[in-house]
Amino acid sequence: MTTTTDLSEDNQNTQKNIPLENEPQKQKNLPGISQEVVNRLTQEVNDMISFAGRNGLTIDTNVNTLISNNSVDDLINAHNSMCKNVAPATPKSIEFTREVRSKGENKSLFNKIPLVRNLIILSIIFLVAYISFAVLPQVSNSSLDKGVLENDGWSLFFNIGFLASISGLGVLFHLLKKVSNSVLKSTLVSEESVNYIAQILLGIIAGLLLSEILSDYLIKDAAVDNLLSRSILALVGGFSSDVIFSVLEAIINRLKSIFVPSNNS
Repeated sequence: MTTTTDLSEDNQNTQKNIPLENEPQKQKNLPGISQEVVNRLTQEVNDMISFAGRNGLTIDTNVNTLISNNSVDDLINAHNSMCKNVAPATPKSIEFTREVRSKGENKSLFNKIPLVRNLIILSIIFLVAYISFAVLPQVSNSSLDKGVLENDGWSLFFNIGFLASISGLGVLFHLLKKVSNSVLKSTLVSEESVNYIAQILLGIIAGLLLSEILSDYLIKDAAVDNLLSRSILALVGGFSSDVIFSVLEAIINRLKSIFVPSNNS
């Protein structure tokens, strides 16, 4: 016969095996947005709200409700909404501009923004180089008219330096205006420092290409002052280096499409 003690033990074991409806289920650690990213998004939303308030931009009042819901989806929607509000500025550019201004708070006006300071210094260097090359007797109409192929020695060096300095002034004129607008609109980011170095080199190369290689095709009137014409071409080449690069790239792509068969064919 089964004793009462055995029956009670069987009932207890059975109850242990049956899951209770009200018993909380253990949550699994599913992959998703980490808490670090959530905190970062929250901080960026607050930075964009502060930026919009300081600059008189319209702020969507629904953002506060979205943030208060403690939902990742609502936080992302709030972030997207504020990105549209502060455009063309971005959370990254707003943070970088704030850091630059905070670091330069106790510095002189010339040293507040290192990128602007460096561009001004380069502009002065190119201006001094332009004046120095211009006063040399080797730089003249006749020497520039010879071009790269017929010139030699110091005369070639001084003429190339003269045109390169004008190209540098052209590209720096463009970059200083661009950086000034970026500072005013808080669209400046740290990567632009490296990008501007490449643009300066491209501007000098474009100015030399336009003034030395393409000038024979662009200048056909002998009555035109050669010194002024080549100087203008060098200045335009430096200022519009992006345009010249795009034109040359389009020509190369067109030639490539003619001689190199596509994968589809």
